[in-house]
Amino acid sequence: MSTLYTEIIQDAYKHPAHRGELPEHTHAFEDENPLCGDTLRIEVVVEDGAIADARFQGRGCAISQASAELMLDRMIGQSVDEVSVLNREVVLEELGIPSISPARLKCALLSIEVLKRAVIKDF
Repeated sequence: MSTLYTEIIQDAYKHPAHRGELPEHTHAFEDENPLCGDTLRIEVVVEDGAIADARFQGRGCAISQASAELMLDRMIGQSVDEVSVLNREVVLEELGIPSISPARLKCALLSIEVLKRAVIKDF
């Protein structure tokens, strides 16, 4: 992993703008990665079909926590429909890494799994 990529992940991990609780949330979901024990809870405020605000709480590796930060930063202000198109490529692009080991991929994808389960009915 190059220095640039490591800096993106470390900055999002060390300086998250979206970490915390969202007491007036309209949607929430919590899950864990059983392979490594990372946990993540995402709370979202949906207004008029769009994500007005979102916060995350959790513990785990830098990749899982940075992924949560970067995904929420990307999705605030977007329609709920946009959440459905989040995928592996989007996450890796946001993290700044072209490829990742299968074990670490599960860490990176935890954020979109939890976000989708929070806001997409029947996901």
